[in-house]
Amino acid sequence: QIQLVESGGGLVRPGGSLRLTCAASGRSVEDSFAFSDLNMGWFRQAPGKEREFVAAIDWSGHGTRYLDAVQGRFTVFRNNAENMVFLQMNRLQPDDTAVYYCAADSNWGRIIANPVYKNLVAWGQGTLVTVSS
Repeated sequence: QIQLVESGGGLVRPGGSLRLTCAASGRSVEDSFAFSDLNMGWFRQAPGKEREFVAAIDWSGHGTRYLDAVQGRFTVFRNNAENMVFLQMNRLQPDDTAVYYCAADSNWGRIIANPVYKNLVAWGQGTLVTVSS
């Protein structure tokens, strides 16, 4: 079973930057071809709020989608050779404060679904991002 582990969260001041990493492992992603078949998404859940879609990148690494509130500030990219996907977050705002999760699925439509489709193939445990002055 595929496993996803996020890292890179922390405390940052408004206007600052963070880069989140999602590392995939497990027998299903033992080779790079398996990971390259997966669409990857980033999601977040702020205190007292529902989980929301943030960004996604398709299996090829060329197709991306972003939440309107983060477009132009966040960039998602991946390194299939290392089974990793990243979320570069720039010009962070207090409203970006949340636990950030990565997720994987072979179906692009499920990754970008609104509202969030929670029964994806795999979810990470989350990493906390706090934006505060």
